[in-house]
Amino acid sequence: MHGELRVSELQPGEARCPGISVEDLLDKDSRPVPEYLRAQAYEFLGDADIPYQRYTSREVHDEEVAHMWWRTWQWACREEHIPEPGDYYVYDVGPYSALVVRTPEGEIKAFRNVCLHRGTKLKPANSSGWAESIRCPYHGWNWRLNGELESFPCEWDFPHVQPRDVALQPIHADIWGGFVFVNFDSDAVPLLEYLHPLPEHIPSEVFEQRYVAMHVQKELNCNWKIASEAFLEAYHVMETHPQLMRANGDANTQYDFYGDHVSRLVNVAGTPSAMLKEPMTEQEILDVFLVGDRDDVAERLVVPEGGTARAVMAQHFRDTVVASGGADLSQVCDSEIVDSIAYFVFPNQQFFSGVSFPIVYRFRPLGQQHDRALFDLIIMKQRPTDGSPVTTAQPVPLKVEESYTTVPGMDPYVGHVFDQDTGNMQAAHEGALAAAPGDGATLGNYQEIRIRHMHKTLDKYLSAHDTHNNKE
Repeated sequence: MHGELRVSELQPGEARCPGISVEDLLDKDSRPVPEYLRAQAYEFLGDADIPYQRYTSREVHDEEVAHMWWRTWQWACREEHIPEPGDYYVYDVGPYSALVVRTPEGEIKAFRNVCLHRGTKLKPANSSGWAESIRCPYHGWNWRLNGELESFPCEWDFPHVQPRDVALQPIHADIWGGFVFVNFDSDAVPLLEYLHPLPEHIPSEVFEQRYVAMHVQKELNCNWKIASEAFLEAYHVMETHPQLMRANGDANTQYDFYGDHVSRLVNVAGTPSAMLKEPMTEQEILDVFLVGDRDDVAERLVVPEGGTARAVMAQHFRDTVVASGGADLSQVCDSEIVDSIAYFVFPNQQFFSGVSFPIVYRFRPLGQQHDRALFDLIIMKQRPTDGSPVTTAQPVPLKVEESYTTVPGMDPYVGHVFDQDTGNMQAAHEGALAAAPGDGATLGNYQEIRIRHMHKTLDKYLSAHDTHNNKE
């Protein structure tokens, strides 16, 4: 193990947390572990500081708007948000606004949310609903759901207007995992190419079989990157979430990245932090993880002699999912059930594929403010295999000062964890403002590699000289 070597003997990026590793735990899994989970993809990307100006500067924000946001794939909604013809959903990021609709033929289309007459937004920001057609609220120009102009008042006064020339402007829309993604760039690469290798690692059906059980939109007093980066590493767990150390890994988390747009974190559960000095039995680990301060387990689960907390936890979730009408998970390995396996997709989204806590994150500027952000937290559940109807949760808005524990149905334990996370963010932004000119964030070579990888990709967008800019 690297822990047996002096750090001075290692090349940059080679050092790892001493103690049990993700690979060690996968070797003990009760089921065969798929190759995608064992394969590691890391390389040293340098150790220069990330200038704080990247978070605090309005000019950098404007560069992101000009060169990045409109050129990247982002999920706008779920298919279940627009299940019927006429259903629509609006996704806004910075000044850009996408109107996603379901046509009478059942097809999903996306348009720039702008009237071709005088530029009015056709539907309000972050709104959703149903409409027979797409009608401008200003002068009443009216489009069919497929984007074709249907009618407008006083056509006699517009002899120079040809309906084919004022169809709604389409943007790319595609679906993976039940998520509807949009991209404003007419030259965008195909979605599956952009997401590679996520679709090869996690079948689309894994997320298609889930539905939105809870959706929280939290306002944050920080730059969107500060918010997103808080969830790209587990290095903060020891200080921010000390209560998790008795049943969760932290410094031994595995990090991988692929190409420009995708990175991964594997944070193990059912094993204590390598930094925890308190000895713990497998039964104590299980009690902390599944019972602890929560009452979601009615009866005590017991680790058999020679067994592990991880295996018992995994089987408990398999049984729970089946009992609630969900899919058969008997062949799914322990890690894919209990661990946090989180895929980040540039620029602003994370998909957690694990069964025990399937969540999705999304971060973006709040309106057009460079120092405020909006954090979408979605908690998903397995769809019943018998086709029983489920209710798609509507977003619950939270102001900066409001706690996640106030959200109806939120587990207080989980809500407290997210309060701890978001509680750091304003201080991080204020600290960046207070730093000396030229200072920057100093990153760990391994544990914070996903942050550096994200900034490397951002650099590529910001330094690009666009010859096909279609923002206007």
